[in-house]
Amino acid sequence: MGAGLSNDEIAERLFVATVTVKTHTDRAMARLGVRDRAQLVVIAYETGLVRAGERQG
Repeated sequence: MGAGLSNDEIAERLFVATVTVKTHTDRAMARLGVRDRAQLVVIAYETGLVRAGERQG
C-alpha cells in the first residue's frame, strides 16, 4: 500500500485473495482509527515502516 499498489496488486505479490488484502486493510484502518488508505500510508511513513525513495519488494 505504501508503494502505491492496489489491493489486486498486493494480493498477487503475496499470493493471497484480494478479499484477504481488503480485510486486513479494513482491520488496520479500524484499529488505527483512520478513514482511508491515504491515512494508512501517512502512518506507514511517519512510523518508518516505509521510507521515501525505497523500492518495495
